[in-house]
Amino acid sequence: MLGRIIGIEEDTVLLKLSVDLNSIQNIAGMYVVIEDEGRVHVGEISNIRDSVAQINLIGEIKDNVFVYGVNSKPSFKAIVKLISREKIPMILSVQNYEEKKDVIIGESPLYPGVRIGFSINDFFANHFAIFGNTGSGKSWGTAKVIQSIFDKKVAVPYRASIFIFDAYGEYHSAFKNISEKVPEASFKSYTTNTKISDSEIIKLPLWLLSLDDFTLLLGATTNTQIPIIEKALKLVNLFVRKEEEVIKPKNDIIARALLDILSSGKSASQIRDQIFSVLSKYNTKDLNLDAEIFQPGYVRSLKQCLIIDNTGKIREIELVTNFISSFLDENYELVMPDGTFKYTLKDLENALDFALLSEGSLSSNKVFDENNIIRVRLHTLINGDYSKFFECESYISKDDYIKSLLTAPNGRKAQIINFNINYVDDRFAKILTKIYSGMLFEYAKNLDQRASLPFHIILEEAHRYVQNDNDVNIIGYNIFDRITKEGRKYGVLLGLISQRPSDLSETSISQCSNFLIFKMIHPRDVQYIKDMVPHVTNEVVKRLKTLQPGNCIAFGSAFKVPVMTKLDIPNPTPSSSSCDISGNWYIDRTV
Repeated sequence: MLGRIIGIEEDTVLLKLSVDLNSIQNIAGMYVVIEDEGRVHVGEISNIRDSVAQINLIGEIKDNVFVYGVNSKPSFKAIVKLISREKIPMILSVQNYEEKKDVIIGESPLYPGVRIGFSINDFFANHFAIFGNTGSGKSWGTAKVIQSIFDKKVAVPYRASIFIFDAYGEYHSAFKNISEKVPEASFKSYTTNTKISDSEIIKLPLWLLSLDDFTLLLGATTNTQIPIIEKALKLVNLFVRKEEEVIKPKNDIIARALLDILSSGKSASQIRDQIFSVLSKYNTKDLNLDAEIFQPGYVRSLKQCLIIDNTGKIREIELVTNFISSFLDENYELVMPDGTFKYTLKDLENALDFALLSEGSLSSNKVFDENNIIRVRLHTLINGDYSKFFECESYISKDDYIKSLLTAPNGRKAQIINFNINYVDDRFAKILTKIYSGMLFEYAKNLDQRASLPFHIILEEAHRYVQNDNDVNIIGYNIFDRITKEGRKYGVLLGLISQRPSDLSETSISQCSNFLIFKMIHPRDVQYIKDMVPHVTNEVVKRLKTLQPGNCIAFGSAFKVPVMTKLDIPNPTPSSSSCDISGNWYIDRTV
């Protein structure tokens, strides 16, 4: 018996200690049982001052099972004892460990030898977050959590699909040789560095991207820019498919642009030059500058009918107008690409140029100025280094593309797919993570059997990508917020790894159910965690500032109580060690 109860305030018990503190180990932070007429409460010693211990009630033991939460208070006559070592795993770890259902990630610093773990379903069936300052062990912790899935003797997570967006290229070393440890498992690596030979270059088929994807890719800043991107995508149908398949709608769209020019009220020379410009780039076998216009007694080409006479007018403008009008066709509707045909960035640029023309941008400075920025960004993309990530040699369907991501070089199922996005700027890296995450989410939504192929999307340096940005105002949603709100039922789960949780989207972090939090110092981040994350007490917040590297506080739906954990060292480790300054600075003196 540790002492007698002298006070009870809300969920806190004050205990006057009767033991000699100098003769026993430090009991601060340890657990006690409070036995009271058949009820057994469990508490944690948070503070000791003047031989009075402050015990926070955390739950009860019922039928030899720990139940988190406090529904009643002990009486003043209750007996308080340190919990026996046999009962500690009941609170801190998994009971009745099963290889296919549970994992172990470390041990308790307060109770050496007591292994800490969690139920796979309770942790991985929910979104989770791992936070910590640089050097706190965050990357090692992430690697260990994933490696623990494969530390099994009797089972292999063959159908696991873990997509890691690796901001620094740290995790390649941690998982590249996983098949040596688990022969049935496979690792696949993609990179944004064209000089790395042991990884595939990221290749995104343009035709699989949605309107929202292009809106993000081209950096639209207003809703009014979206229709011109949509128009360009619809026109791609006409400009890259076989002409015989689209001849009528293609003639119609070109004819409408030409008729707008003819009725623009500009000078004859401007009209003639613009028509020549359009038909030199956009034409069909029926509608082009050499198309023949028949008149009684003679035949002339369209360009001959655009000759300007001595009065400065196009004499045959009515004839030209009637000829072009003959190609109008009301019996069709432009449709978005359906992913069944291949096109390139250059094809999209041609379609965008024509979309600007057909929408009258050339005759409206306001419309032109608003949409020309989209054209400039597309042109810059085409002529920049990032264009290579969209250069796909052959057509592939969306289903086959997703399957290709999940197929390792050896032809087997890949369980860990690592995207090294270290070699592109933050803006483009953010776009890549959003496009891939959206594509995986849509694929999972359309599976015949819901949640039958879970996808885990792990975002290193998540604060760069999962932000309170302008997506909601432009396309109506943020893909990461949507996944955190809707993804769980489809088996699409996010893992947010960050050193700056205060920069993360509030919606996304609020939907996380489990947390591993390493040492955090910045007051803004510590306060944010306290405000946004459930189950965080003042005691937990205090501990965050003094945690040793490799130690974290784990809590959430997968843990019975917030538990301090010393994580096992991952094997192999990620490439996340600090720079060796002295080793790089100094050389031995020579005589």
